[in-house]
Amino acid sequence: MRRASLDSPFCSSPRAVVLQLVWFKRDLRIHDHAPLVAAASAGRVLPVFVHEPEVQRADDFSPRHAAFLRESLDSLHAALGARGVALLELRGSLPDVFDALCDALPIAAIHAHEETGNAITYARDRRVRAWAKRRGVPLHERQGAGVVRRLATRDGWHDHWVATMRRPCARAPEVLVGATDDELRRVPASLRFARPDGPHSGVNTGAHARQTGGREQAESLLHSFLYERGEDYRRAMSSPSDAELACSRISAHLAFGTLSNREAYHAARVRVRELRDSTAAVAPSARAPLVRWQQSLVSFASRLEWRDHFTQKLEDEPALEYQPFSPLYADVWPHAVDASRLDAWRTGHTGVPLVDACMRSLDATGWLTFRMRAMVMSFASHYLWLHWRHAGTVLARAFVDYEPGIHWMQCQMQAGSTGINTIRIYNPVKQAEEHDPDGTFVRRWVPELAALPTADLYRPWDTPAMVQLMHGLRIGGDYPLPLVSPESAHAQARDALHAVKLQAQHTGESARVWQRHGSRRTPLGTSNR
Repeated sequence: MRRASLDSPFCSSPRAVVLQLVWFKRDLRIHDHAPLVAAASAGRVLPVFVHEPEVQRADDFSPRHAAFLRESLDSLHAALGARGVALLELRGSLPDVFDALCDALPIAAIHAHEETGNAITYARDRRVRAWAKRRGVPLHERQGAGVVRRLATRDGWHDHWVATMRRPCARAPEVLVGATDDELRRVPASLRFARPDGPHSGVNTGAHARQTGGREQAESLLHSFLYERGEDYRRAMSSPSDAELACSRISAHLAFGTLSNREAYHAARVRVRELRDSTAAVAPSARAPLVRWQQSLVSFASRLEWRDHFTQKLEDEPALEYQPFSPLYADVWPHAVDASRLDAWRTGHTGVPLVDACMRSLDATGWLTFRMRAMVMSFASHYLWLHWRHAGTVLARAFVDYEPGIHWMQCQMQAGSTGINTIRIYNPVKQAEEHDPDGTFVRRWVPELAALPTADLYRPWDTPAMVQLMHGLRIGGDYPLPLVSPESAHAQARDALHAVKLQAQHTGESARVWQRHGSRRTPLGTSNR
């Protein structure tokens, strides 16, 4: 690792006496990292990541998150080391860690991205800002994506997002000057995090592995999507089988910040321009695949905006992690946990094949395509009548790409507690027939049913006893009967939710929620986003 000498020309400057602390959070990269660039231009850089017990003990943090985090930190270590500085990993509560660090080292300022996280990190950030003001340490926070802090109105948000995304990506500094060995020895031993040497907890094993963290993985996935895998994205994104390859699969890297939204947006625009040039240069008869590619990548770019659109909701109203958009929905679902139903849903033993296949797949891989996420959340909320917080916590721990701003907004939207979105009660049988028509996905993940004819695969509870006997299967024994009657549960949920939504519309609650959180690209009452 390259390290500048204190006798170097750089260190003849007064600013070389102090250190610029770069606080890495969920932005584990050196590219398109404005705080790192600002710190490097101001002087010597001290990159820091803090392992916070409060964050890692939270009910939305799991071993698979810890493993992806470790891999991403290892990648960040290598990237910073190649430029001359070491990433300092510390452990403790904030701002106590920063307070002790400022006692030990000449910290001139702290540079960080704004973060829209969960309630724990929101409270943490407020404590750090208050501490920095008391201690007199400048804290420079910069917008990290298209999410705007202290947004006055959603009017014009789309135009602002596009302008933000089209700005050039911040170039990673080629050389960084960091703390001296003597300075690093002054960091209290009680703060130091022991970086593991052996295999990480939650490391991938078996045929169905979760995604691996790190910048190299992020770049490889983005490139292969844009140039190899993404042509059929628009059609295949809803298929539980095909989406595994046809989707970009960069969501976990966006969540942990090994890749930025802006980088993905820029790369997609470059690829679309290449495709347009190629389309103009070939005969009309050869244009169909190129046009299909363009349409898929335009859809992909819109999903990047969709991502920030939902995160903006949590930024504007952090309480939405725990509270419904409208208080009218506060007591719609029971607050007590129905442990048996929740566990059957979590482990994929509800008796409804597509739901069970999705939950087992999620448990093994940490990922589902968006439509299947919506479907399993809808099933938990509408058929099993589980509170969106209880089901959402299970999913938060399971998704490697868990992003609080998207996750909790989607949990509420799919449950039907926003008061402004269309109430969608997904029929899991219909979803299976449309998106897994030959039963490939269900047979892969629910092997108990693999021998059944496709005609009986999605409603096994209706399979005649003779057919069950012919295939060596007993529904209610080898595979469970449904926990609830799908038809009755659907009707009850529909009636209950529509009654509350009607009340929200009549009392003006829907208009209030839309004014604060609604997409201005669709009018009140028609938004499905």
